[in-house]
Amino acid sequence: MADKKKMVEAITAMDEDFTKWYTDVVKKAELADYSGVRGCMIVRPYGTALWENIRDDLDRRFKALGHENIMMPLFIPESLLQREKDHVEGFAPEVAWVTHGGEEKLAERLCVRPTSETVFCEHYANIIHSYRDLPKLYNQWCSVVRWEKTTRPFLRTMEFYWQEGHTMHETAEEAWAETEQMLNVYADFCEQSLAIPVVKGRKTDKEKFAGAEATYTIEAMMHDGKALQSGTSHYFGDGFARAFDIQFTGRDNTLQYPHQTSWGMSTRIIGAIIMTHGDDNGLVLPPRVAPTQVVIVPIAMHKEGVLEKANELKERLQGVVRVKLDASDNSPGWKFAEYEMKGVPLRLEIGPKDIENEQCVVVRRDTREKIVVKLADLETELPKLLDAVHDGLYQRALARRESMTYDAHSFEEIQEIADTKPGLIRAMWCGELECEMKLKDEVGITSRCMPFEQEEIADTCVCCGKKAKKLVYWGKAY
Repeated sequence: MADKKKMVEAITAMDEDFTKWYTDVVKKAELADYSGVRGCMIVRPYGTALWENIRDDLDRRFKALGHENIMMPLFIPESLLQREKDHVEGFAPEVAWVTHGGEEKLAERLCVRPTSETVFCEHYANIIHSYRDLPKLYNQWCSVVRWEKTTRPFLRTMEFYWQEGHTMHETAEEAWAETEQMLNVYADFCEQSLAIPVVKGRKTDKEKFAGAEATYTIEAMMHDGKALQSGTSHYFGDGFARAFDIQFTGRDNTLQYPHQTSWGMSTRIIGAIIMTHGDDNGLVLPPRVAPTQVVIVPIAMHKEGVLEKANELKERLQGVVRVKLDASDNSPGWKFAEYEMKGVPLRLEIGPKDIENEQCVVVRRDTREKIVVKLADLETELPKLLDAVHDGLYQRALARRESMTYDAHSFEEIQEIADTKPGLIRAMWCGELECEMKLKDEVGITSRCMPFEQEEIADTCVCCGKKAKKLVYWGKAY
């Protein structure tokens, strides 16, 4: 088990102030910093490298399924945004507007994109004419702007980075399949690459994306028991196609409307990594996206042969793992604390005695376990250890979620659990908005999702006592 001793005093303890702990980790681990614009962050090189690894992993998954990357305009004319009523109403409070170009007032306001459905639809109307033009499987990597009132680095910022997929399909069945497929891509990515277990399900109508017929979501649980919506996939039907007059000649030679999806994952997922795996010493990064997987720390570096051997190991391992050598004149103790704070999965220590014995000491960030490894075996042993760290992080997060998920069968029970036990609550729901709002207003919890794997844990709604229709995960969320 991990040593409880706190190595980096500058980080507030989780159980003392979780919000402050989070902010301390973001800043002290050099992931991000505040900028001169309220609600906007500077993503520092270490945070950028982490996002690049996330981006590259997802990008490979998208392209393997036939998606192509595209770059769309940053600005959206107001008239274009207005063409889908539910969509514009959903985003209106968060839109940033450009009203002037230089000193000249614009004839029409331009919206700084909060999302890009409308500009994609304008483009699709110009390029989709026949069923032979379908499907269109596009994805964009970009930043978007939403004028948030309360902000926190990565979790909720006015400008954030993401990918947004936008696809058009010949039939509703194909679009539904795409919606589900992309949610599964996100779930697999979270579990296989980030070691974060997720609950897959459908959002209620109240919580679905503006303009969508249905929104699918993956929900993860953070250290403090709160949920984090980690990725979403939306089915639009032909609503946007009708609003933007996107038609194609079908196989039967009639004019038809295509069916649309969109899906996205943002830099918010970095917040999920921090709050799922981190501890009182800082970050604990999942190995498959960590910018540095192994850091080499020479011991007694001033002694003959130590630095040379450390450099030799770095050269050897570069094609096997993402490796860094710290040959600075800082003390080994300082380096240990520094790379613990930055969440590097494995620390490789090499000193005179290790060289003499043709071995080194490898320390796991997640458990602090020290493993003696023969130098000749490093190329095979380090990947195994990285997999072990990944599996350990996943199982720990899964066990935490399971131990902090509760079933409630009455309004009094769900209220007591919400007041006294952080975590997720499973309870049956009648499907009525009135009950959903009562749970939000009086209990302080929101519907996270209706899981795809439905169970009937009671016959009646937890709120009103009427016949239940769906099992819902409820909870407090970021």
